[in-house]
Amino acid sequence: MRAVVQRVSQASVTVGDEVVGAIGQGLLILLGIGVGDSEAEARLLAEKTANLRIFADEEGRFNRSLLDIGGEALVVSQFTLYADTRRGRRPSFSDAAPPEIAAPLVDIFADELRRLGVAVSTGRFGAMMRVALVNDGPVTILLDSATFREPRNQH
Repeated sequence: MRAVVQRVSQASVTVGDEVVGAIGQGLLILLGIGVGDSEAEARLLAEKTANLRIFADEEGRFNRSLLDIGGEALVVSQFTLYADTRRGRRPSFSDAAPPEIAAPLVDIFADELRRLGVAVSTGRFGAMMRVALVNDGPVTILLDSATFREPRNQH
C-alpha cells in the first residue's frame, strides 16, 4: 500500500460539478492499493499517517501529528501510484489491486483514521476526480507499507 501524504491548509475533491470531499488544515492522502495488500496494511498505514509528526510546534520543528493538531484528512484513491514505467512509454498498472479488492481497503484505511480520531472526507472510488489543494510548506511525504519493517540505512 502506498500513500502520497501532503500537508495542506485546505483541499477538496470534485466529481463532475459536485464537491464530494473537502477539508481545512490537515493531510491530503493519495492512496494506492497494491496486489497482495490486506486489511493489516490499511490499518498500519492509517496509524502511521495519523501519527506522522509533520506539523510544526511553537519552535517550528516537525513535532506534531495530525492527531496533535486536530487536523482533517482527505483520502483519495490513486491506483496510478502503482505505475510501472520500466519498459516502454505507457505505464503498466498490473501491480495495482483490482477495484473489488482496492475499494474495501480504501474504506478500511479511512475508517481506521476515523477510529483514531481524525475527521475524514473522501473522494469517490473509481470516478474521474479533480483534486484541488494548497500544499502547506510544501510538505509531501511518500509512504510505502512494504518498507515499514525494513531497517533504516546505517550511514
